[in-house]
Amino acid sequence: MSAVDPAATLQQLAFNADGLVPAIAQQFDTGEVLMMAWMNREAVAETLATGRVCYWSRSRQGLWRKGETSGQQQRLVDFLIDCDGDTILLKVDQDGVACHTGRRTCFYTAARPDGLTEVAMVQVSPEELYKK
Repeated sequence: MSAVDPAATLQQLAFNADGLVPAIAQQFDTGEVLMMAWMNREAVAETLATGRVCYWSRSRQGLWRKGETSGQQQRLVDFLIDCDGDTILLKVDQDGVACHTGRRTCFYTAARPDGLTEVAMVQVSPEELYKK
């Protein structure tokens, strides 16, 4: 996706009381849902301007440029806003794994009749991912 002036987009978003909006990352070519994270105004503006996805880390209280430490970055393919303006769908091209656990997706636990089951295996150990 080419760089986009974020001004009009930011006006359409309904940020919550903490100044955040949920963002769902989806692999553009397969439709696989990779993760959900939060974005503030600055993260949205940076993502649209650079084409590299940036989130707001609530735990670190700062911008989180996906892949900054792991190398598993997301390139923006499309930026979609839901009908209420309170959720973003990011269609991305994900390098490697999206989850900090080393799985392709953060959605790897499924509710089954016999209990919770992990349905996606670790592809990269977290130690290797973050060089701990």
